[in-house]
Order: sequence, then structure tokens, then C-alpha cells
Amino acid sequence: MNGGSKRGTSKTGQQQVRVWQRMLSGRRLDLVDPSPLDIEVEDIAHGLARVARWNGQTLGDHAFSVAQHSLLVVDLVDALTQDKASPDLRLAALLHDAAEYVIGDMISPFKGLLGDGYRTIEQRLSTAVHLRHQLPAALPKRFHDCIKKADAISAYLEATQLAGFSTAEADKVFGRPPGALSGITLQPMPATEAENRFLEQHRTLFTAHIFALTEKAAPASGVSW
Repeated sequence: MNGGSKRGTSKTGQQQVRVWQRMLSGRRLDLVDPSPLDIEVEDIAHGLARVARWNGQTLGDHAFSVAQHSLLVVDLVDALTQDKASPDLRLAALLHDAAEYVIGDMISPFKGLLGDGYRTIEQRLSTAVHLRHQLPAALPKRFHDCIKKADAISAYLEATQLAGFSTAEADKVFGRPPGALSGITLQPMPATEAENRFLEQHRTLFTAHIFALTEKAAPASGVSW
């Protein structure tokens, strides 16, 4: 993976470049070949609560953080599935942007300019996060589609309420949310509050996910997500 160099380093000409980051948990996360064993939710929550959506170009005394965005996406997944989302779908929704605790939240136009290199690193980090949480490395399509729809609704709400988009502009870029979802009001949280709420939600969802993996109950009736 590292072309014969030591783990966590990459050769550029005659120099070895550090490609790992020291986390507050003490973990040393390899950015080229991240290990699930080096993923800690406390690092994720701390980082995402301090990463601003929209490059920080939002209204209010506090940035609208990726942690708060992730909490909103879980709520939107619940709404879209009429509260029938499975524990693994809800956990995947909370963690859908978890890689950004390392690489930051880059706006979509900039991601397009960077191309495949950025997306490869993002995908490797996401895979490590999923495996750490006993989720599939690649989510099922129905999970991906549901989270993507919730993510777009969140982007619309953030854009129109916080990031200076007109309704007409947001309609074109993100699509108008269905029904009452367009009426959700956003209020950016302080970083510490977003971090604590993310950790609390994670504890709830991860516990439910592990319980669902281990129990041997009869299949639930109704819509299966």
C-alpha cells in the first residue's frame, strides 16, 4: 500500500512524508491505510463538532457543524421511513460523514475539482469507520439512497436558513423537501453541545445495532429498511 515505505509514511522523491494523524484519544490514524482498530467515536465526535458545514459561511454565533448535521440526518431518515428505520440504517446515517473528522467538510464543487484522489481517501476512511461499528464496508443500496435523500433535505434546510441561498436557488440545487420537512427550523449549537449530543446518540444507536445483530427474534412485520 505504501510502496515499500513504513506504515504511515509515503515517499515523495527522496523524502518520506508523514501520512498519519495523532488523535486526542492517543490513536495514530494512518490516512493512506486506516485501520478500524484506530477509529474511536470520541475522536469522531470531537472532530465533527468542530468542522463547519458550508466552509463556515453560515449565520449565527456558532458554526453549523458536521456533528449537528449528522444528528439532523438521523432525524430525517426517521421521518422518511416513518420511524421504521432499522438500527443499522440509523447508525449508518449518524456516521455518513464520519470521515470528515479527519479530512474536513469540503464543499461539493471543490470535491469535484480534486477528483478521485480525495474520494479514494474518503472511501477508505468510511470503510474503516463502518467496520469498526460492525456495519458493511459498502452500505446496501436502499441504505445509501435513503441517507442520500435525507442528506439532500438537510442541505436544503441549511442552505435556505443559514447559508444565504434563496428558496428558488435551493430548489434547483437540492430539490424542495417533501411535505412538512421543509418547515424544520435549525439553530446552530455550540461545539461542546453538538459533541455531547452526537456521543449520546451514538451510544443509543450503537447499542441498538449490536443488540439487533445478536438477538434471534422473528422477522419484524411491515416495511423493511
